[in-house]
Amino acid sequence: MARPALSPDAIVDLALRVVDEGGPAALTLSAVAGAAGVAPPSLYKHVRNLAELRALVSARVIDELAAQAGEAVLGRSADDAVRALMKAWRAYVRRCPNRYAALIQAPEPRTAEAGARLLTIMSATLRAYGMKDSAAIHAARSLRAAVHGFAVLEAEGAFGLPEDLEESYDLLIHMVIAGLHTPPGR
Repeated sequence: MARPALSPDAIVDLALRVVDEGGPAALTLSAVAGAAGVAPPSLYKHVRNLAELRALVSARVIDELAAQAGEAVLGRSADDAVRALMKAWRAYVRRCPNRYAALIQAPEPRTAEAGARLLTIMSATLRAYGMKDSAAIHAARSLRAAVHGFAVLEAEGAFGLPEDLEESYDLLIHMVIAGLHTPPGR
């Protein structure tokens, strides 16, 4: 069987497979080269180093998350859009916990385009609340923090009490939406 041709996209596909199977710590150039059936130096024609590969993986994860969020909010507005966005984000983390854990959370040049796409989707969900400019950025940060925090804690098994997680998440969604209807200063 012939090896697939290597390209940056093919290497990211292999890297995601490594991450899916072994978690973010398993992502090494050796592991990806092994998955490709080549020696590690063969990867350097397509990616400079592990840091660049991690950034490319992160960009793909953000792009996948943006695609799922965009599909979820399509045709919705206001509370329905926020609810759909929050559910889609959590669903992505539940489906791909290792990929999400591999995500570089800090701004990174290679993730800028995908990050901007996700921010545009978030901003569009906030327009119905009359938020724009600085207020929209603050609200988007709060929304991201709420969803990210819950999803990461859930993925790591940090919720040990017996209460239903769906009820807890529904409460979080309700609290976020209520907060969007009552911005600070009112």
